[in-house]
Amino acid sequence: MSAICTDSATFENAIGDEACFLIVTEEALRAADLRRLAERVGAQPSWSDLPFIVLTRRAAGRENDPFLACLSDTLGNVTFLERPFHPATFISVARTALKGRARQYEARARIEELHESEERLRTALAAGRLGSWELDLATCEITASASYKALLRRKPDEPLTYADVIANVHPDDRERLETALRTTVEAGSDYAVDARVMWPDNSIRWVEFRARLVRTSGNIPSRLTGVSSDVTHRRNAEASLRQLNETLEERVAERTAELQRAHASVLAQIEQRERAEEQLRQVQKIEMIGQLTGGVAHDFNNLLMAILGNLELLRKHIPNDAKSARLIAGAVQGAERGATLTQRLLAFARRQDLRIEPKSLIDLVSGMTDLLERSVGSQIELEIDLPSKLPLALVDANQIELALLNLVVNARDAMPEGGMLSIRVDQAKAHAGMEMVAGSYVRLIVSDTGQGMGAETLRRATEPFFTTKELGKGTGLGLSMIHGLAVQLNGALRLESEPGCGTVAELWLPVTTLAAEPKVCEEHIRPSAANSAKMTILIVDDDPLIAMSTVDMLEDLGHEVVGAQSGAQALEVLQNNRPFDLLITDFSMPKMTGVQLARAVREMRPELPILLATGYAELPAGSDLDLPRIGKPYLQEQLAVEIGKVVRREYS
Repeated sequence: MSAICTDSATFENAIGDEACFLIVTEEALRAADLRRLAERVGAQPSWSDLPFIVLTRRAAGRENDPFLACLSDTLGNVTFLERPFHPATFISVARTALKGRARQYEARARIEELHESEERLRTALAAGRLGSWELDLATCEITASASYKALLRRKPDEPLTYADVIANVHPDDRERLETALRTTVEAGSDYAVDARVMWPDNSIRWVEFRARLVRTSGNIPSRLTGVSSDVTHRRNAEASLRQLNETLEERVAERTAELQRAHASVLAQIEQRERAEEQLRQVQKIEMIGQLTGGVAHDFNNLLMAILGNLELLRKHIPNDAKSARLIAGAVQGAERGATLTQRLLAFARRQDLRIEPKSLIDLVSGMTDLLERSVGSQIELEIDLPSKLPLALVDANQIELALLNLVVNARDAMPEGGMLSIRVDQAKAHAGMEMVAGSYVRLIVSDTGQGMGAETLRRATEPFFTTKELGKGTGLGLSMIHGLAVQLNGALRLESEPGCGTVAELWLPVTTLAAEPKVCEEHIRPSAANSAKMTILIVDDDPLIAMSTVDMLEDLGHEVVGAQSGAQALEVLQNNRPFDLLITDFSMPKMTGVQLARAVREMRPELPILLATGYAELPAGSDLDLPRIGKPYLQEQLAVEIGKVVRREYS
């Protein structure tokens, strides 16, 4: 695209970046203001050198024309072409000017790209907090950005030399910095070093120096061009990491120990839970056995009731025959042994009818001395140590005597070759953490020098039916009975033993402040068949054998007896308004218990005395009537005594 300028002003305005070259005649320039033209040409960008083609006149001696020399100085890039000229010459000159202008445009593009690159570099350096610098190896002067000078706490306009940089570096790092510089210059390797820089406030910062060596065309080291940055946080993190690594083994050992302790704690908790579960299973097993044992013992009591009652009556009605009397006595003795076994079963099942009252263990043990001496035999030395005075304890005297005899027999059996058996009574305090309530207790202690027990045997010693004796020589109920008795009395049985070191059994019984009841001679209150008043008695029992035995004993005592096999039948009898002096009822009956019957009778005949016959000590919930009781099995004499007590209580 080309344009024709009709005047000098238009020609001057054509001088610009978009013009490729200008063609002008000598005559037009002579008439123009060269000063304004010079200003336009001088205002070009650094990359621009606009070509001019000046068409001159042909004349001799023109090479010394001062005007043309002035044009050459004013226009700069000018080509003089004399007229007339050949068209090919003109085209050649025009092409040369156009190519030169094209190269200028290429330079402009590269300069713009360079400026953009420099701007991007400045942006990147600012974003990365990097300071750029260049060290002239010949003069040791440093050309640096404001960011670099800020790393050294220098002002942006403050001149900087290599010596100034070294002065800012920590004394311990200066040699390393200079050594790295010499190595880079000599070997041509990259310059890379971290050094501590001291600020005017005496604070220390770590600065990273990175640079490359620039050589001249003669391969001579000329300068270093590089960047620097503050790496204090990184160096501090590295120091922390090194310290962390140095203590890693110690921390791993500590953590391992913690994990081992935690693992041991978890194992201990698991073991404790397993022990608790095993104890719970044992308690549940013992509870089930106790329930079964209590039921069996109750039924066995009913059988013994019929056997003992009938044997007692039979003894009265047979002739004076020594053999018959001996046979009956043997049967009675066997039945009484069965009653003793039943007492043990009920004690284990906690269903025995205990008669708890304040008693002196000193008196109980003293009263058994002869029996104990006969029980241990001649091979064993018996030592009894009793204090002069101790507090009373709430106990069942008969059951304590039975428990003591059982412990003595166990100690005797543990010393087949003889030994020492010691019995003593003292007072002790139970503290928190023991298997009993904290407080004051009287202890009955039986110790021997026998074979002793291992840990497993000691753990199972109070389990029902567990025994170490030979077959037929032990029931396995002795210690379990004593344990059940101790629990019923709010005490405890404690055992200590080691193989070959004997056994110590301690029966802990709570101290009471109640006074002992005065002894009353039963001979004064014991009625007999001859002097007892004749009464009409209603006997209620669902077991025909017991009912028949009780009826026979009462009739033998001279009373008139009416029998009923259930509570409902007894109520029907009472509804007939027949007079009765006493009602004797069994407790455990189907459909209506003895307590329920007594409650119904109290509503019908509140004045009628009632005697409850049972083998249980603990009645079920709701059995809150205050009724006199007689425990099964009972003899005729015991029945007569209890009837006398009920009648006197009712009419007193």
